[in-house]
Amino acid sequence: MDLPPPWGHPWAGRLEEHVLDSEALTANPLGDPHVRPLYVYTPPAYDADAGRRYPSIYLIQGMTGQLDMWRNRKAFGRTVVESVDAWFADGHEPAIVVYVDAWTRFGGSQFLDSPGTGRYHTYLCDEVVPFVDARYRTFADAAHRGIAGKSSGGYGAMVTPMLRPDLFGGLVTHAGDALFEVCYQPEFPQAARALRDEYDGSFDAFWADFASRPGRSKRSDAALVNEWAMAACYSADADGAIRLPFEPLTGRLVPEIWERWLAWDPVRMAPRHADALRGLRAIWIDAGRSDEYFLDLGADAFRAELATIGVPADRVRHELFDGAHGGLEWRYAEAIGWLTERLAP
Repeated sequence: MDLPPPWGHPWAGRLEEHVLDSEALTANPLGDPHVRPLYVYTPPAYDADAGRRYPSIYLIQGMTGQLDMWRNRKAFGRTVVESVDAWFADGHEPAIVVYVDAWTRFGGSQFLDSPGTGRYHTYLCDEVVPFVDARYRTFADAAHRGIAGKSSGGYGAMVTPMLRPDLFGGLVTHAGDALFEVCYQPEFPQAARALRDEYDGSFDAFWADFASRPGRSKRSDAALVNEWAMAACYSADADGAIRLPFEPLTGRLVPEIWERWLAWDPVRMAPRHADALRGLRAIWIDAGRSDEYFLDLGADAFRAELATIGVPADRVRHELFDGAHGGLEWRYAEAIGWLTERLAP
């Protein structure tokens, strides 16, 4: 017996679960699992017309996200997977939606290849995409394939089409990490102060303490986890050594490491990948006006850079709304729908 809302959901489409054994993630430097879950959503009537093909949208998660969190429910609302199904059940242009896992024990991968975390960009682009195209009736070309995400997922959604315009023709970024001096640098002194006062300047001591108290957080945890995870993605040496962009005991910038971070800032990447961005069919950029990490400013800066490099204005939707960094789940379904309409044949 199917339960009614809020415990259940009257599915119009279908959510299928897969497990991928990833060659790209095998023997990754953190020893994280190379066997990963994957969800693939097929819209209503997918089975009714065996000859029809669909655009595909890849939905990726923010920092600390793991795949099953898409099914988390908040009071008085649908889960994300339910909201997406409800959107397509209302008769909107249909798409196949792919939910990708890129969790690491540091909290995330930024969907990049890094000697500090593993080859998550390769996993997404060279393993997940071909897996989906081989098993589902997608339009298997960039013009009909998009990517969407929030926060670190929004970052991945910005940079992946820049790096692989042969695979992705549109993007949605909800409060994606951008304008690094605004979103990341303010946390450097917070992290340095916590390292000095609580851990004698040692990240090893922090991680040992962090692992010893599951479910019990300290005020300093967020900054320490975030800055170490970002360093693992942006500034790890070839041997896997993770280089911080600030001195652990003072917070003073280390310019040569900070420049390595800035090279991965979507605002600064845009001019280097101008052709790829001008070739996209659709770009959705949004953020809450009260975002705690000032990612509304990053959204504005990314939008301005797109205009500077000549991305046509009619391909871009830029919106700031009343809200903060959390609680953005209500934005996903409409944004996926908007992107689907523009990637449809």
